[in-house]
Amino acid sequence: MIIQLNGEPFTVAEGTETVADLVAALNLVSRIIVVEHNRTVLTRDDYPRVGLQDGDQVEIVQFVGGG
Repeated sequence: MIIQLNGEPFTVAEGTETVADLVAALNLVSRIIVVEHNRTVLTRDDYPRVGLQDGDQVEIVQFVGGG
């Protein structure tokens, strides 16, 4: 399956069925992130309930601290 991840085509690994799976596959579980799925901002509780389908648009923003 191919989704749009941050505006770029991204091939999702087999077995990646939910936003939670995608976040885990990208090693972002312990990071502070915001995820938008098809123009809807998700809460972390939504990740396991929101399924991925071919052509979905996902935006992931990471927060980086520093000075």
